[in-house]
Amino acid sequence: MSNQHKKTTLAQSIRALAAIGLVAGAVCVMGAANAKTIRIGNQGDALSMDPHSLNESLQLSVTGNVYEGLVGRNKDLSLAPLLATSWSQPTPSVWRFELRKGVQFHDGTPFTADDVLFSMARAGADGSDMKSYTNDIKEVRKVNDHMVEIETKGPFPILPDVLSLVYIMSKKWSETNQATRPVDRRKGVENAASFRANGTGPYRVRERQPGIKTTFTKSGNYWGKVEGNVTEVIYTPISNDPTRVAALISGEIDVMEPVPVQDIARVNASANAKAMTGPELRTIFLGMDQKRDELLYSSVKGKNPFKDKRVRQAFYQAIDIEGIKRTVMRGAANPTALLVGPGINGFDAAANKRLPFDVEAAKKLMADAGYGAGFEVSMNCPNDRYVNDGEICQAVAANLSRINVKINLQAETKGTYFPKILRRDTSFYMLGWTPGTYDSHNALNGLMRCVDDKGSGQFNLGSYCNPKVDELIAKIQSETDKPKRQAFIAEAFKIHTDEIGHLPLHQQALAWGVSKKVDLVQMADNFMFFKWMSVK
Repeated sequence: MSNQHKKTTLAQSIRALAAIGLVAGAVCVMGAANAKTIRIGNQGDALSMDPHSLNESLQLSVTGNVYEGLVGRNKDLSLAPLLATSWSQPTPSVWRFELRKGVQFHDGTPFTADDVLFSMARAGADGSDMKSYTNDIKEVRKVNDHMVEIETKGPFPILPDVLSLVYIMSKKWSETNQATRPVDRRKGVENAASFRANGTGPYRVRERQPGIKTTFTKSGNYWGKVEGNVTEVIYTPISNDPTRVAALISGEIDVMEPVPVQDIARVNASANAKAMTGPELRTIFLGMDQKRDELLYSSVKGKNPFKDKRVRQAFYQAIDIEGIKRTVMRGAANPTALLVGPGINGFDAAANKRLPFDVEAAKKLMADAGYGAGFEVSMNCPNDRYVNDGEICQAVAANLSRINVKINLQAETKGTYFPKILRRDTSFYMLGWTPGTYDSHNALNGLMRCVDDKGSGQFNLGSYCNPKVDELIAKIQSETDKPKRQAFIAEAFKIHTDEIGHLPLHQQALAWGVSKKVDLVQMADNFMFFKWMSVK
């Protein structure tokens, strides 16, 4: 955690609270039968209530309690009908969605096909962070008030999976509140959708105080069943790890995420709470600017060392990933050579072989590339988004010093970090990625595809580009024969791995702190749904 990062005291947290396998098991004991408020403490906040403003799992998890897509997920991560009751594929490039009747937005406005057409266009508009989910859609057509057709640029058999995180907004509400365009986090643009929300989901936003507290209440006109008994959720960001743990153990909050790996035993030993742990689908990796002729933040002038594969490989082999797993992650990490991990369709364990940690080999690569004396480069890193993210970056910086690379580490809160790196104002950065479709195509399309203005490679922030990989991604998108598709995925990952397109680190583990009076569902994508929570 950087010195500039404000530490939250326990007293501040109390004031804020007063003014918060792939599916793990639930935790429950008997308690106060009438209690229906859940107080959640997280290390960070959702940066906006706009569902198209940031493609980040915490953001989409929070807003996914208020908004819904045409399809969603069951507890086992299988597809579930939400605003669409069924879908079919009349032709390889056309999907037809039957829309649910009788659904109302929180303000009472009926949900119709017009809202789907509006939301799909909004999600693909300039400023949207969800463009990579819509970039291969050719047209969205209204058949009638409760049926739409989505035509893709080519066969797209996984389109329903892709649409599970594209949330539907009210066209009428957005127009009335001048929120027809998505909030652009890169430019700091805000509108009514930043602070208010009008979805079809089981919970509505009652009060929004960014960075302090957001209060949700159960919707009175929700179309579906809410399994839990929670009528109010008070969500408070508590950035300081010890403060967050103390608040859970003392009972001031009911749920916290994440539990620092060093505090899991302490939480489990407490009288009031326990840690729910399990594998997470997120991969943590480092990216490098491979496009600019001169890096923005480096001592090297007139050229870009990251364009040289030898430099990228030297960085890779200089990182002691087992040391980071042992000392920083306390064993709660799975080192990886790929940008997807177990549980993601297309993951191949046989191909998941890292290059060896070898400082001497890394030094030779640097010397062969003409950088034997090393150089300076800035590294951008969040300190409140991933598990021990700031500490990981510090360890990487220490590792790279062994090959004479001086890292100027810039660790900061995700509220300023994400806008900076998303506008590609970076030379070297950390990112975590959970494929929202649970399919390798998502990572390939978002992280490894050549960048265009339609959403391809939207999070390929270092602009890695190989036309052969793009060709394979197009085949992966349309291929229905599973063995052929798997072969295309393997080939694309092999090319990217051989070229050291990114520096993969590990899959982190999930650790939620949960009061023993709370019953909830922990999913491997780290989404937290209020509708499955109960207080007993």
